[in-house]
Amino acid sequence: MHLTRSSTHTVWDRAIAPVARVDPGDEVTVELANSSGGQLAKDSTDKDVAALDFAKVNPVTGPIAIDGAEAGDVLVVDVIDIHVDPWGWTANIPGFGLLADDFPFAHLRASSISGGQVELLPGLVLPSVPMIGTIGVAPPQAKPSSVLVPTRFGGNMDVRHVSAGARLLLPVGIAGGLLSLGDTHAAQGDGEICGTGIETGSTVTLRLSLIRHREIRFPLIETDSRTTRSGNAVAATGIGPDLMGATRDAARGLIDEIVRRTGLDPLDAYLLASVAADLKISEVVDAPNWVVSMHIERDVLEGTR
Repeated sequence: MHLTRSSTHTVWDRAIAPVARVDPGDEVTVELANSSGGQLAKDSTDKDVAALDFAKVNPVTGPIAIDGAEAGDVLVVDVIDIHVDPWGWTANIPGFGLLADDFPFAHLRASSISGGQVELLPGLVLPSVPMIGTIGVAPPQAKPSSVLVPTRFGGNMDVRHVSAGARLLLPVGIAGGLLSLGDTHAAQGDGEICGTGIETGSTVTLRLSLIRHREIRFPLIETDSRTTRSGNAVAATGIGPDLMGATRDAARGLIDEIVRRTGLDPLDAYLLASVAADLKISEVVDAPNWVVSMHIERDVLEGTR
């Protein structure tokens, strides 16, 4: 079965009729639009970012009904392959992102994607590890809800490990499950701190199956080794009694270090951290101060010189 990018919606709603039905164990190929919903193209500018209509962003393809799925079951999604488009975009959207107060200006970078690599800036090449940013099933509540907000039924989780080779388990909320997905990234750092990864369209192949009568509280992910970063890294830390405050401090520290080592503009350093650096909660036992760290591989920094 093949679903095209024309079969999309922009809210989670159990009332949306399925565009396809599959049996447990079936494979399905799904085309995903890039997360701008067609508002940004390869030649777009910063002004186009400032004019984004959020009601149109993050379109998801679906819903797909799985025959026999019932509330209280688990939907098993095996990600077999993700083939991304040859270009993507990364933007700082005013009012959006971890450091929105620090970086209030619209800023856009278009990337070329080919041969398993992403060129974010001229000469700055990153590995491409395509992932699905938004994937979930319909929630049981009767009213529509934002596609941008993740819940226990999945949605805009932006977990970069939902990539080829991964297995995702989702709690089923209603009969049929009603799976939808979108928002693929050719690369993303843990935390996606500026609010965007390498946003791109894609064609995704999935296998869908069920585990009957198993309750899980939130989505579970079995990751693939290809999503694990390795090598020597630079890590900035944030320490304090507020976890979000420490997170911002770690991000600011890493951006400062990227700028110091590479000479990049701070706004481009922010975008680079969003697509290539990983946030980690390093320590939560020494109350009242928590430690957050943000890591970027040194090879990435050396490649920007």
